[in-house]
Amino acid sequence: MKNFLAVYLGAASAMSEWNELPESVRADRQAAAVQAWHQWVERNKERIVDNGGPLGKTRRVSKAGVDEVRNSMMAYTVVRAASHEEAAKLFEGHPHFTMFPGESVEIMECLPIPGM
Repeated sequence: MKNFLAVYLGAASAMSEWNELPESVRADRQAAAVQAWHQWVERNKERIVDNGGPLGKTRRVSKAGVDEVRNSMMAYTVVRAASHEEAAKLFEGHPHFTMFPGESVEIMECLPIPGM
């Protein structure tokens, strides 16, 4: 079995639309989406290595120094699967993009550090 990092992506524009919903509508949708997400976690608990969580603001460090940047990453989870395809299938129909305003989930294998 291999570990895979799943990164939940969403554009700021989608969040703006979500935040513009009437408070009662947004609260109802959020409650249903959170419940669906918890059900997804329960169904896949044998495969989840790290539940992960929401991601905050980003700072990029480079030769030029430290800068605040904006990206589409919203949250992460680490799962275990026999293949990349199997890991990706775990996220089909995920509440992140079927109920929340998220756009997609990108899954990549966590490779070993060479020589370690």
